[in-house]
Amino acid sequence: MKKLPLLGNITPAQFLRDYWHKKPLLIRQAIPGFKPLLKFEKLAEMARQNYVESRLVTQRDGQWDMQHGPLTELPGRGEREWTMLVQGVNLYDERADELLRQFRFVPDARLDDLMVSYASDGGGVGPHFDSYDVFLLQAQGKRRWRISAQQDLDIVEGMPLKILANFEADEEFVLEPGDMLYLPPHYAHDGVAEGECMTYSIGFRSPSFQELGEAFLQFMADSIDLPGRYADPKLQEAKSPAEIPREMLASVTEELNKVRWDEEDVTIFLGEYLSEPKHNVFFTGPEKPLTNGRFMETAAKKGLKLSPKTLMLYRGKNVFINGESFAVGRADKVVLDTLANERRLDGELLGDATDDVLEALYTWYQDGWLELG
Repeated sequence: MKKLPLLGNITPAQFLRDYWHKKPLLIRQAIPGFKPLLKFEKLAEMARQNYVESRLVTQRDGQWDMQHGPLTELPGRGEREWTMLVQGVNLYDERADELLRQFRFVPDARLDDLMVSYASDGGGVGPHFDSYDVFLLQAQGKRRWRISAQQDLDIVEGMPLKILANFEADEEFVLEPGDMLYLPPHYAHDGVAEGECMTYSIGFRSPSFQELGEAFLQFMADSIDLPGRYADPKLQEAKSPAEIPREMLASVTEELNKVRWDEEDVTIFLGEYLSEPKHNVFFTGPEKPLTNGRFMETAAKKGLKLSPKTLMLYRGKNVFINGESFAVGRADKVVLDTLANERRLDGELLGDATDDVLEALYTWYQDGWLELG
């Protein structure tokens, strides 16, 4: 897929400066002549798989209901007010992955996935807000969006969806195929299908600091080295046996204060954490993998490309791929940084790689992390 304009008459730099995290942007014909990448039948088939995250949202007589996939049965397409949401479509369709990669003016560390929402007439998920930035690209039919900058984000209690209790729209737009709406985090919105429609949502990762903190402490637990064992050779007779001794508290505090981390520790944690595949992502290697020698010959001719499921990041000398990390030298850094940024590698660049990197590439090929061609 060739590079698309996406943002109308503004550049990515202007968009990030003036809109990102700040205010909505409606872009008419962001992708002129855009058509759905997947038919309804293909989406429904994906939603039936237990490794694909999907949801079915229905509304009847003002009552909302949500089912989590696998979705073995769906309402008829002629029935009103239902929505099928299929998450991570980019993991299973190359064209969807190519569309998602059009948004790489935002770093891969923040880019999350492409979700497809199919809705029958009147279908939607109710007025709500997201905790992350989102681009809403209309792929088929029409959807009416009402949006609001309201500060009141209270939700209705006891509902299966997080529906805003007091939604009041400021603006309203009808999006047609190729139109796109950007919304910053916590911006209230409600989208309702006018006839049968499909919307593609490009979402971004925004982990909470609490989530990061808990994961980081688990990560650090593997590298802490506190030798020795608690001892109290100068122990005095206990006057109050149930009270924790002051000396014990001071000794343990002193030892725990020896736990330190620096930017390098945080870099390795963050790279492994962000590149870790989601729980429902599984890799499949080639049925009949080539021998190492044949693989290298073919890679030199056809080049290599990362699997759509693979996330590869780097920072300085550290390279991260699918939750694993390693440090590399200057020559290998050029090769691996190119693979990470371009998500493919021309065959002639392999001549600059060391044996260690070539061995890693072959292992990744066997594991299904990258492919030939």
